[in-house]
Amino acid sequence: MKIQVVTYQLCSFLLLLCFLVGGSANLYAHTATFLPDEAADSLKQHIQMLEAPVDTAMLARENDSIQRQMPPLGQVDSKKRWLPVPNKSVWLALAIPGAGQIYNRKYWKLPIIYGGFVGCAYALTWNSKMYKDYSQAYQDIMSDNPNNDSYMDFVGPNMTQEDIKARLSHYQKLFKSRKDIYRRQRDLSIFAFIGVYLLSVIDAYVDAELSNFDISKDLSMTMEPAVFRDPHRHMPQGVGLQCNIKF
Repeated sequence: MKIQVVTYQLCSFLLLLCFLVGGSANLYAHTATFLPDEAADSLKQHIQMLEAPVDTAMLARENDSIQRQMPPLGQVDSKKRWLPVPNKSVWLALAIPGAGQIYNRKYWKLPIIYGGFVGCAYALTWNSKMYKDYSQAYQDIMSDNPNNDSYMDFVGPNMTQEDIKARLSHYQKLFKSRKDIYRRQRDLSIFAFIGVYLLSVIDAYVDAELSNFDISKDLSMTMEPAVFRDPHRHMPQGVGLQCNIKF
């Protein structure tokens, strides 16, 4: 069995060598007699496959179909990287807070922006309510009408109007001070609300601009000698070392 395998491999090698120089048919005729019938048939089929003409038209059609299925290089790059338009991002952010971030596909910024709006709205509501209550209490304590006693809600439970009248000037200053504090905090809450809105617009614009910014992968630093000149006399002033960073 081993002798037949070795003989078959040797004949195959001789067949391939002679086929390259144009003598495959003669070699098959001389070597087929030394092989078994099954090996001879297999060798004959192998020779027929090698000598079969190549269908170039079919190969061309297959190549065209593959090329049609593959998108162009420009489309592949555009799908991989989203490049937003800065002007469109700004207008969307001005119209709807957070729309610019959605257009730029930076969804993780939405909780930050809307969290800032919610916090500013809560601060504005709370300070407005406290300012209104202390303003009414200050007006009541400044009046001589005993029926206007809304300020009693802001003093201790054991306090009476006689106790407050005994220290009237102190409570008048206290309510006026707190009224002014809550009014200032209310105004700051309004400015903070506007600030969060403007920051969302600026962030959308800057993010869209930086998306088009080309950052090179070549980051290098070189050290080289340099001659420093006097800007007034235009003469060499000294020799030093300069650093150039490429990014």
